[in-house]
Amino acid sequence: MKKQSLTQRFLAAEWSSLLIVALIMMAIMTIITPRFLNFDNQAILTRSLAPLLIVAFAQAIVIGIGQMNLAVGAIGGMVAVFFGGMMEVWGLPIPVAIGIGLLCGLAAGVLNGAVIAYSGINGFIVTLATLSIFKGLNLGVTKSIPFYEMPQALQWFGEARVGPFAMILIVPVICVVALAWFLKYSLAGRQILAVGGNAHAAGLAGISVNRVTIMAHAISGALAGIAGMLSVARLGVGQPTIGGDWLLASFAAPVIGGAILLGGHIPVIGTILGVLVIILIENLLVLYGVDPQYNEFFVGALILLAVGFNHWRSLRAEAAYKLQEGQA
Repeated sequence: MKKQSLTQRFLAAEWSSLLIVALIMMAIMTIITPRFLNFDNQAILTRSLAPLLIVAFAQAIVIGIGQMNLAVGAIGGMVAVFFGGMMEVWGLPIPVAIGIGLLCGLAAGVLNGAVIAYSGINGFIVTLATLSIFKGLNLGVTKSIPFYEMPQALQWFGEARVGPFAMILIVPVICVVALAWFLKYSLAGRQILAVGGNAHAAGLAGISVNRVTIMAHAISGALAGIAGMLSVARLGVGQPTIGGDWLLASFAAPVIGGAILLGGHIPVIGTILGVLVIILIENLLVLYGVDPQYNEFFVGALILLAVGFNHWRSLRAEAAYKLQEGQA
């Protein structure tokens, strides 16, 4: 068997085309807008990247079991205002507020998963309902008034940077590395992918589909909560509107990265690159003074292109398999 070259192995990777697109975008932006490579701009870019990266994986873990979490932004927003309120109103230390915030996100995810698992109601409907519940709880508690008095240490963490990189980027890096290890090496992670690949077969193999469903949504809720708290650090305020624009991007990044909507596959590198492409588009619009609302147009177009490309790739793989079967 002929050994593949390094270039061939790279091009065979599902994320290679997306990496090339991201590099081309960065090259064009560097040529057209020299400010793109400015340390200040890079710090802004990575600061925006940090919470979205976590949110993308909060969605990806649920896509991995063939479902979708419409409440990911509402959970993040709810945890964000609780996190801010605990520090401003109750005067809780940052670590304690983080712990309680994480538990709130986890509990919201467990609620989603338990209702889906034991009621038999479609996850789309359940998370659509809890989106409204969590958002209503957020706005009802805060009366749409932000929490401004954040600890100086938290504000410093949100504003600090190391060279061109925002300090808060360390949080999604830790989360992504931990999640990648979990999916590849842990039994629970492999069970999530097994249920997404074929829930019936997984059940016959002794895997509790209900337990895995709850676990996936619990992880999603916890990650959404982390993203919400990270957004408070980034903005320096517990803003009730946090998470309001996360849904489209959280879905787009894994899909652009090669996620299979029916479940069974979570593209870690592809999702990271999907987030990067979305942030690059946002950054380009800001640098050129274009209305940020157009960002949704471009992200929507990217979703269509990505889904179309993934469908074409699956048809091509199926045709190649049938050809090999015919030659055997």
